[in-house]
Amino acid sequence: MALGAHRVENTLRGPTDPEPASPLPRALLLRCLDGLRHGLLILDEAGRVALCTEPARALLAALAPDLAEPLSPRRLIAALRGAGALARADILRAARRLREEGAVSLDLCHRDRTVQVSLSRVPGTGMVATLEDISARRAAEASAAETARLDPLTRLPNRLLLRERLGAALDRLARRGEGCALLLVDLDRFKPVNDTLGHPVGDALLEKVADRLRATVRAEDTVARIGGDEFVVLQSAVRDAADTTALAQRLVDLIGRAYMIEGHLVSIGASLGIALAPQDGTDPDRLLKSADLALYRAKRDGRATFRFFEPTMDAQMQARRQLELDMRQALARREFEIHYQPQLNLLEERLTGCEALLRWRHPVRGMVSPAEFIPLAEEIGLIVPIGDWVIRQACHDAVRWPRPITVAVNVSPAQFKGDRLVDTVVSALARSGLPAPRLEIEITEGLLLQDDAQTLRTLHRLRDLGVRVSMDDFGTGYSSLSYLRAFPFDKIKIDRSFVRDMAQKPDGDAVIRAIAGLGRSLGMTTVAEGVETPEQMRRIRAEGCTDVQGYLVSRPIPADDLLALLARS
Repeated sequence: MALGAHRVENTLRGPTDPEPASPLPRALLLRCLDGLRHGLLILDEAGRVALCTEPARALLAALAPDLAEPLSPRRLIAALRGAGALARADILRAARRLREEGAVSLDLCHRDRTVQVSLSRVPGTGMVATLEDISARRAAEASAAETARLDPLTRLPNRLLLRERLGAALDRLARRGEGCALLLVDLDRFKPVNDTLGHPVGDALLEKVADRLRATVRAEDTVARIGGDEFVVLQSAVRDAADTTALAQRLVDLIGRAYMIEGHLVSIGASLGIALAPQDGTDPDRLLKSADLALYRAKRDGRATFRFFEPTMDAQMQARRQLELDMRQALARREFEIHYQPQLNLLEERLTGCEALLRWRHPVRGMVSPAEFIPLAEEIGLIVPIGDWVIRQACHDAVRWPRPITVAVNVSPAQFKGDRLVDTVVSALARSGLPAPRLEIEITEGLLLQDDAQTLRTLHRLRDLGVRVSMDDFGTGYSSLSYLRAFPFDKIKIDRSFVRDMAQKPDGDAVIRAIAGLGRSLGMTTVAEGVETPEQMRRIRAEGCTDVQGYLVSRPIPADDLLALLARS
């Protein structure tokens, strides 16, 4: 059953090796072959087993426990097929490759054992097969493949595994008509947790959120984490939207409940965007995009809620994207312009200042509403360069006005980050030659809520330059009085909603009277915004406001028209 020692010795000896003094003993050669880690199986030209080492016998016995002696290729193949380690297709494929290429490699698997067999033709000898136990390697590869499909923090499926399971769900949809839903979950107020309590607390919070998601869904559903604070729930076997609505309501409620983490009581929320298959898409990319559009709507509608995808959302997002592209070019094309709305001093009956209001004259759209483009500019970060341009242009225009008329510029919270705002103001004043007291910076209470200390430092630096500072929309926030104590504003502007309420609510006059009295006691100018009728003017004058602004005085007008108005007045 084995090759002669002399034949094996000749196959092992190289062409330039010296002739040995005596042949290698057969027993020693066989012991050496049996000591190899890999198994060795040799078939002679007649197809008989010429050599089978002990490692090869052990590996074959593990794959085919019913393998009988004496060993032959026919019995070996039958035993492997009987154990399920070898299929007929594998035999045919291996035979074809041996004929065409002279070598083939295949994996034989039985239970938890995997053996790689490499077959090669040896001209004049027959065939040589090496057998290697690769069970540990395959297990490690499988473990690595599984790890690559899991989020390392939460051990939830990641984006890769989600796409595989979503693809499988869509296959079931195509074959059996079984619908599914994709729920994109984004955590609200997660970033402040990371910023204030640190990333370890943030990570622990994500793990708890993952646990709540797991506990909410069924075994056949999938929960995945695809980003920092973004999760996805793939709901299977969806009959109608009501199934998904019930799940979405549970998720919003459950994630929104308080968490206790390392002694900290943490409160967050969740916004969900939902896409249904097949009506919202039948491929993974389309469904993810639809769910993302629905999530954007949920966030715009106040967060801590869910929205289903609607076809109009895609058109609206495309329009928004085009508006963003146009706005990024608007500065370079000089499409922005400033209109100015005058403010009237009630005591002296003269114009004392003007508020700069940004306008966008689009070459195709015409005048674009500030309510449409300013929130988008703030969202994508364009408000900073646009805001800087407004300050420079307003100073350039105002220096031509009669002294001491001032110009007021609304400033976004984004412009208060770092020292950029102060540098922009210094540069604008220097280039235009406008005296600092004639420039007025308007802020809202929302700015002070974001970063009180940093904002107050910037405001004091502006005040040191001689620039005036006013609080816009006074009375609409929660801490108006505390902010007046924290910083000595030059002017407080009464929000137009109070002026509008004067004729509709019994306490409308009382609110304006209280604000006017507060301003008078603190030495601040009080400007009532939104004055449109003589009756409003009369009542505001009676309540003690010092200035008014609104359509009754003048609509916002371009810079050249303002010069003509100032000349007439």
